[in-house]
Amino acid sequence: MRVVVIGAGAAGLIAAGKASEKADVTLIEKNLRGGMKIGITGKGRCNLTNNADISDFIEQYPRNGSFLYSALYNFTNRDIINLVERFGVKTTVERGGRVFPESGRATDVAEALRKYAMSNGAVLIQGTVKSLITENGEIKGVRTNKGKISADKVIICTGGKSYPKTGSTGDGYALAEEVGHTIVTPKASLIPLITEEKWVKDVMGLSLRNVRVTAYDGKNRKIFSDFGEMLFTHFGVSGPVILSMSAYLKNIGAEKYKISIDLKPALDTEKLTARVMRDFEKYNRKKLINALDDLLPKALIPIVVKQSGVPEQRNISEITRTERAAVVTALKNLTLTAVGTRPVEEAIVTSGGVSVKEINPSTMESKLVKGLYFAGEVIDVDGYTGGYNLQAAFSTGYLAGESASEGGINYG
Repeated sequence: MRVVVIGAGAAGLIAAGKASEKADVTLIEKNLRGGMKIGITGKGRCNLTNNADISDFIEQYPRNGSFLYSALYNFTNRDIINLVERFGVKTTVERGGRVFPESGRATDVAEALRKYAMSNGAVLIQGTVKSLITENGEIKGVRTNKGKISADKVIICTGGKSYPKTGSTGDGYALAEEVGHTIVTPKASLIPLITEEKWVKDVMGLSLRNVRVTAYDGKNRKIFSDFGEMLFTHFGVSGPVILSMSAYLKNIGAEKYKISIDLKPALDTEKLTARVMRDFEKYNRKKLINALDDLLPKALIPIVVKQSGVPEQRNISEITRTERAAVVTALKNLTLTAVGTRPVEEAIVTSGGVSVKEINPSTMESKLVKGLYFAGEVIDVDGYTGGYNLQAAFSTGYLAGESASEGGINYG
């Protein structure tokens, strides 16, 4: 059995490692070595999975999560943790069940996966696949920039369109489309947001921890709310909680979304009012603009004061109860308007890809071309932050590698 795996990312390395237990595997990768994108994930720390119960994973994929049922149960979060530990990477669990390498180095995870891929004799070739070779609806091999390679099975693990410098340039979409597959238009998911307000430039680089961020659609319906860390940028907002939120803003660009930031979520309005009153007593000889240093980062004070509508030069001793309430409201509801996203190339993951309707979820085999398999981000499935996207890549890669090396089942 000869298997070609296209792409040595998270899914491809796992697929090659598993398939090579029973088959002769050739792993084709654009870059000199595989795992480049893994090496930069999680701010260079690699959130490789989540320690949640596997039964809770499906709801973490907003599109086509049920498609992953077989893959996730076939190769679980515990399985990937055991695999990387077998190759020398100990793991640790952090907030929200996020699993990281104990070393804090994503490159350690990438190296462990490379070792696994090669451990059973898979051969890595640097090159680019130009097209698939098929005959009578059955895979026969691939054409590369270096010539033809015959194969009984081919697994496409080329990723999406995010981080193109790591090799994810959407090649797999073209390969799949050429043999008849439907490609759901790739879009950015888990992506920084562009805001209408330009004051974000004044606080560019400011990170806020332990804030609650809520998003509302054009009809003022709450569509997302979570607690965590965010970052102001020159174009808008980013950071973990914003990236998670972006997956819910399905019509952004065509529709605007209101973002509400609760800067003091640990205090309800009554307790925050009491806190503000204490600070006002402490700074009763100062002006409002100089009386909030104990509550806010200095750069954010003029923005909050402006949203409150209270003149920043108002003497604390002259502030009315109504004005004080307005300050509290601004602290609990700092608002922004999200009007777009950064380019798909800057997304953590890509939403869209090969239609799941044309892939057998029990094997990852194409329903259109016998012997063709898909795994990872090239498939139209994407998850929220927290290790779910990498787990989907690992699980689908493992199932594809297992199925391809055993012959697989085609339901075309």
